[in-house]
Amino acid sequence: MSIILNNAKFVTAAHAPSQWMQDYGYEVAFAGRSNSGKSTALNAIVGHKRLAITSKTPGRTQQIVFFQIDSERRLIDLPGYGYAKVPAKVQEHWASVIEQYLATRSSLQAMIMTMDIRHPLKPLDSQLLNWCIESSVDVHILLTKADKLSKSKQANAKRTVESEFKGTDGVTLQVFSGRTGLGVDQARERVISLLTNETTG
Repeated sequence: MSIILNNAKFVTAAHAPSQWMQDYGYEVAFAGRSNSGKSTALNAIVGHKRLAITSKTPGRTQQIVFFQIDSERRLIDLPGYGYAKVPAKVQEHWASVIEQYLATRSSLQAMIMTMDIRHPLKPLDSQLLNWCIESSVDVHILLTKADKLSKSKQANAKRTVESEFKGTDGVTLQVFSGRTGLGVDQARERVISLLTNETTG
């Protein structure tokens, strides 16, 4: 099946579950800490410069954003988490909405998680990863901003994260840079395979 991610179009930005798109077909969600390069990664993978809005102010995206690819497939941009300057009540709202989405969305096929390669596996990252593992949701980790490190340091960081999930089914990872294009083709192929349900059980 041919899926053209470049066809992705913004549909809605939802503050509340009542505003979510109908739960059918296949969804792949993007999640990550604020300032981990999530929006940049999403834009690079779909081949749009401004599909997902990037901001120099972490924590700006406070909604679940739905992008339609075709009649059956969507990409989801979840709010960035872990930004300390966001008010506690807002953080609690984000956490509640994300938790509800992850717990109830039957069309969710997998999670693409972005982690700054220089600071991977922060506590909130590990919490989300463990939830996905326990819920049998596949996770593909993008170690973003890889252009900030030498190739040897990239490899070391990748090995360190891999060691945390050695032998765990459904967790894969790669190095990635939206700025230089490193790993973009690999990530795109992974997203397409997840949206065609080729790697989920």
